[in-house]
Amino acid sequence: MARAARGPHPGQGVLQCTKKPFPMLLSPLPVFAALLTATASPPAVENGYRTPPEPIASILAAPATPFVLVNSQHQSLALLGYESMPGIERLSRPILRLASYRIDPATTGQSEIYARWYNALTLQELATGKEVAVPLPAGSRYASPQWSPDGKRLAFMLERPKELELWVVEQDGSARRITGALNAAFGSAFRWLPDSTGFVVRQVRADRGAPPTVSSTPTGPIVEENDGQTRPARTHADLLRNPSDEALFEYYFTGQLARVALDGSAPRPIGAPGLLPRFSVSPDGRYLLTETLKRPFSYQLPASSFPTEIAVSTLDGQRARTIVDRPLADEVPIEYDSVVRGPREVEWRADAPATLAWAEALDGGNPKADVPFHDSLWLQAAPFKAAPVKLANLQERFSKVYWGRADHALVLERKRKTRTERRSVVNPSRPGTARLLLERNFQDQYGDPGLPLLEDNAAGKPALRYTSDGRAFFMSGDGATKAGYFPFVDRHEVASGRVTRVWAAQAPYYESVEAVLDAEGTRLLTQRQSATEAPNYWLRSVKDGKSRAITAFKDPAPVFAGVTQKTIVYSRADGLPLSGTLYLPAGYEPRRDGPLPTLLWAYPAEYTDAKVAGQTVDMGNVFTRPSGFSHLFLLTQGYAVLDNPAMPIVGANGAEPNDTYVEQLRADAEAAVEALVKLGVSDRDRLAVAGHSYGAFMTANLLAHTELFRAGIACSGAYNRTLTPFSFQSEERTYWKAPETYTRMSPFTYADRIREPLLLIHGGADSNPGTFPIQSERFYAALKGNGGTARYVLLPNEGHGYNARESIGHVNWEMVNWLDRHVKNAPPRAPATAADTVP
Repeated sequence: MARAARGPHPGQGVLQCTKKPFPMLLSPLPVFAALLTATASPPAVENGYRTPPEPIASILAAPATPFVLVNSQHQSLALLGYESMPGIERLSRPILRLASYRIDPATTGQSEIYARWYNALTLQELATGKEVAVPLPAGSRYASPQWSPDGKRLAFMLERPKELELWVVEQDGSARRITGALNAAFGSAFRWLPDSTGFVVRQVRADRGAPPTVSSTPTGPIVEENDGQTRPARTHADLLRNPSDEALFEYYFTGQLARVALDGSAPRPIGAPGLLPRFSVSPDGRYLLTETLKRPFSYQLPASSFPTEIAVSTLDGQRARTIVDRPLADEVPIEYDSVVRGPREVEWRADAPATLAWAEALDGGNPKADVPFHDSLWLQAAPFKAAPVKLANLQERFSKVYWGRADHALVLERKRKTRTERRSVVNPSRPGTARLLLERNFQDQYGDPGLPLLEDNAAGKPALRYTSDGRAFFMSGDGATKAGYFPFVDRHEVASGRVTRVWAAQAPYYESVEAVLDAEGTRLLTQRQSATEAPNYWLRSVKDGKSRAITAFKDPAPVFAGVTQKTIVYSRADGLPLSGTLYLPAGYEPRRDGPLPTLLWAYPAEYTDAKVAGQTVDMGNVFTRPSGFSHLFLLTQGYAVLDNPAMPIVGANGAEPNDTYVEQLRADAEAAVEALVKLGVSDRDRLAVAGHSYGAFMTANLLAHTELFRAGIACSGAYNRTLTPFSFQSEERTYWKAPETYTRMSPFTYADRIREPLLLIHGGADSNPGTFPIQSERFYAALKGNGGTARYVLLPNEGHGYNARESIGHVNWEMVNWLDRHVKNAPPRAPATAADTVP
């Protein structure tokens, strides 16, 4: 069973295929008896990439299953082939780290670790299944594929050695270049025009010239000064450091917006060049909404906090309205739900020709302010001469609005501190009216009503999907119950709010709803999977129950069906229900083979409600295959794996969860271990614990504060919370407001008590806030200096997750080798003494 609001952990192989077909590959498993007699590898301290044992190496080398992109008319599919693990040479290309971005200076695009690159493309007719392979230039790859609003063409950015080009593919599979010199430093560099006749693109400015010369000789000291004002900043990576960085940032990120026609005629510039992270075209195609960053830049904050001007112009570049011109956002409070003053999250209203919508704080941006309403929602229609109109006041912080039509839209607001979500219906034609639909804990998956199903309108903007009579719209959710996830489609009456279930998935399938294909909800496009059936797209008739598969992705490793997967349910000492998914190797017989060496891979989560924290959902109808660096590969080496055992940290009735973090974490782990031992699949002397990011932090804490595990593996973690003093994870307090909690939660504090072997792995270019490589470097030094058994693996050029095939192969080798040495083949350990644990 899975915990509420928990999915695949960042940086590891995706384990459950729930939305997109991303099956992971396995080859035949070795004979189980041989696994039990394998000899441990000797300690390896030499440098160089290592290859994991079979069948892991063959699994990683297998081709990846394509992603699928459906056009807005649900008539065509784009099958996007990709290389799941690029070579380390790609990650080793020169990059620039500027203002929390990483870019490839050769192409003015984002670096390898941030972009999803594809290398093959096939178009498929949904009705007939006919496929057309799209010929691409030899050795090329592309990014940001987007269907046109009319669904007739697919556009993408093609990578060349010195630039990024905009290409378009027709339904017959023919592809052609539209324009070049795209500037994708901020991300995707093109937007379709609503009528599908062309694009607005962001290009490298024509007069850019040569890049600025960066001298290694300083021109003087770097000086910063504060005037006594409170200006907290969280721990960010890749910030600007000096005037040379500022010059490079302006050089590479400055772009020129231009209008480009499908015929490939010369681009027509729109306005002046600028630092333009975001731009969008109005639904009627007449106006352009832009965000422009300005000086002064900051050495303490990322580009998203730089002074920003948000404005509207015509497609000819004539300024129509300046919405806000705000200064550097260095006075925003540190608490979550804190926001900048003035208009923010400006967007086009999807169901109107050219109407702006935005949120604005009523509390000065401080969520702690004692005010009846914290946010407001505003509208302003073209030509933007009349005063803005307040659509509604919001009790909590604005989250999202789902536009529908002139008299109906759905507004979501949230308060992270209490996990509160409110949903209201508003009438855009009657500002000031709002009707509350529900208020709930957004971590409550049993009571989750789902989210609206959206349909691209004629302008290519996502809007609510209504019935033919306009009296209802459709919602879809995962349908979490104790028995499993069973996605559904509901019909919501606009006037009364009455809800009628239209369709729900049935066991043994997890079948998510991708689209409603008719106005009455009788035809659905779904993606279906089960424990043994790979995810595929299906056309389903609700009336007669008939269905037809439209893709045929095979189980990439049918032998993996021999692996036993089951949900185990157990309780914490205080009675809180917990659960996890237990995997056992193929061929394993408990009576014959006895207890197995076992790994627990987990990730803690904070809750404000014990009832919600105790929710469990069986994962038995989800297709599971490992990929990348994944702990499930250990099943091929004779290990049992308890995946995602619940590690809730509950702060009920206003209490701070982290004030009892260590105690609750220990209780969570003790309950999981007790459950495994009672089942007879594990013994107390051969247990290991591991995790990624916050799971790595958890791993180190469990080794510091318990004697439950023989060894641990911690990937890309943070271990000293004084290095993240302005909050971390769900902790809102600063170090100076809760020094005891920061100290107590830091396993670095207890490095002298950690006697179990700990493998530390970290990406050398980790840009995740708070998990800089120095966290692992200093923690390893602390362990080594106190006589601990530890190994520190730094992966060159890797980020928070790991991408290169060499890195992924090596990490899998490290995990198998470490656990073989210190768990599977380790001699029984001596009894613990009172000095070995921290009370």
